[in-house]
Amino acid sequence: MCLAIPGKIISIDRSTPSMAMAEADFGGIVKNICVEWVEVKTGDYVLAHAGMAISVIDAGEARETLNDLDAIARSLYPPSLP
Repeated sequence: MCLAIPGKIISIDRSTPSMAMAEADFGGIVKNICVEWVEVKTGDYVLAHAGMAISVIDAGEARETLNDLDAIARSLYPPSLP
């Protein structure tokens, strides 16, 4: 089983032939990913796995998934008490 994480495309770099790359925001963490094999534009949400966009998803689905991942993280690592 693999895990794909939703990210929002911030910018796209098509300067290298046959290797389009993009900056994507994954819940506050910005990473460069390959977007060569998906039709994507700035502002779109994608599912990314191993540094590659594998599909475009709608914003609502992306936010719902990011909220679920955040809830899982908070249950595993609750904030420390002062």
